[in-house]
Amino acid sequence: ITATSDSPEDVNIEIEMLESDSIVVDIDGNVYETVQIGDQVWMKENLKVTHYNNGDEIPTGYSNSEWGNLSSGAYAVYDDNESNADVYGYLYNWYVVETGILAPAGWHVPTDEEWSTLTNYLGSDAGSQLAGMADLWNDGDLENNANFGTSGFTGLPGGYRYSNDGDYYAMGHNGSFWSSSESDNNF
Repeated sequence: ITATSDSPEDVNIEIEMLESDSIVVDIDGNVYETVQIGDQVWMKENLKVTHYNNGDEIPTGYSNSEWGNLSSGAYAVYDDNESNADVYGYLYNWYVVETGILAPAGWHVPTDEEWSTLTNYLGSDAGSQLAGMADLWNDGDLENNANFGTSGFTGLPGGYRYSNDGDYYAMGHNGSFWSSSESDNNF
C-alpha cells in the first residue's frame, strides 16, 4: 500500500524529488519520505503501520484458512517472516483499506483515478519508472529498462496474500497496490 496526499501541490511538469524534510509519520511512528510526480505527492515506500490512524489496532496473526474467511480488517507479513516487513511493508486486506483510516492523518489510499493520473503522466513505461531496488525484482524486462526507478516512487515486488485461501503469492515478481475504489477485493 502506498498513499497520496489529501492536499494536492502546485502542478509541475517534471518529476521532482522533495527535500528530505518532506516526510510523513504514521501513528506508529514509522517515517516515510515523499516524492512529487506531476501534481501529485506520493509516499515513496509501502506502509508498515499496525494501527488505524484513529489509534485502533489492526488485527494480525491469522492462519491461511482464517485469512480466507475474514470479513474484517487485518494485516500480514509475507510468509509470516517479519524481516519481509522491513523491506516490503505489510500486506493489508480490503477491509482495512475500505475503512478510509489506514493511511496517516492527512493522507489517503489513492483512488483508481489517482493511479491512472500517475501512470498516464509517466507514460508507456510507467511500471519501470515506478519500480525500485532492482536486486529484488525477478523480471529482467522491468529492471533492464533504461527508465527503471527514475520516478523516485520505489515500488517493490512485495507480492500479496490472496483473500480466498490466505496463501502468499508473487514476491519478487509483482508489486500489488490497493486502490480505495472498490472493484475487486480478492487480494
